[in-house]
Amino acid sequence: MCRWAAYIGAAIFLEDIVIRPGHSLIAQSHDAVEGKTAINADGFGVAWYGERDEPGLYRDVYPAWSDPNLRSLTAQVRSPLFLAHVRASTGTATSRNNCHPFAVGRWSFMHNGQIGGYEHFRRDADMMVPEALYGHRRGATDSEALFLVALGEGLNADPAGALARAVARFEALSRAKGGTPHVRLTAALSDGKRLYAVRYGTDAHAPTLYHRWSASRGGRAVVSEPLETGEGGWEPVPQGSFCTFEGETVRVEPFSPKPISVAA
Repeated sequence: MCRWAAYIGAAIFLEDIVIRPGHSLIAQSHDAVEGKTAINADGFGVAWYGERDEPGLYRDVYPAWSDPNLRSLTAQVRSPLFLAHVRASTGTATSRNNCHPFAVGRWSFMHNGQIGGYEHFRRDADMMVPEALYGHRRGATDSEALFLVALGEGLNADPAGALARAVARFEALSRAKGGTPHVRLTAALSDGKRLYAVRYGTDAHAPTLYHRWSASRGGRAVVSEPLETGEGGWEPVPQGSFCTFEGETVRVEPFSPKPISVAA
């Protein structure tokens, strides 16, 4: 599985989350503590918001710890809202198009987890992507397909509902044609104004998710793992939760996709 970190608040350098903390995202890329795998070296990416509505996007296939361009970019770019991800593939190829975050218009999205048996229903998943959005299908991951299906389900107007409907459709495919665990996921997504995050699993083992407000930074980090070992103030997100982060405000609501059925 993967590791990720996101931030919303007063503008900071990307390196303040990605590089500098003792258990930063870079540290997690080669020494994750709470992930299924300690090494996350199948690519990385950063999406950040600035003066324009659409996010900037930098992704590559190298291990995050070995890319000097990533260090240079994060040391120079300041942003009030960004998403960063290090990838551990669950089966699809290591390629730039398969690296998170994904972006369409003003939306960005990244995911950690798995859809059980995805390789057995990948074609079915692609067919759920609306024709108007299929041109944005650049890679082969379940994550990108889930993002595009959620966009088609109305992400602009109803982020929580659209993502729940998309997850329900993937869960149904996994139950009909895939295998267990059907869904384990944490995901972060943003429209450039708010940051959203979800934690969900069809068993009791959804990936970990935490958030913490920093008064010194004037912002909130949302992460797979705390950024400093032993640091207080990190709040775990309960399984089955959809979170909305805006300013200092946190809204947590239940996330429980309604079961649907598909033809086996």
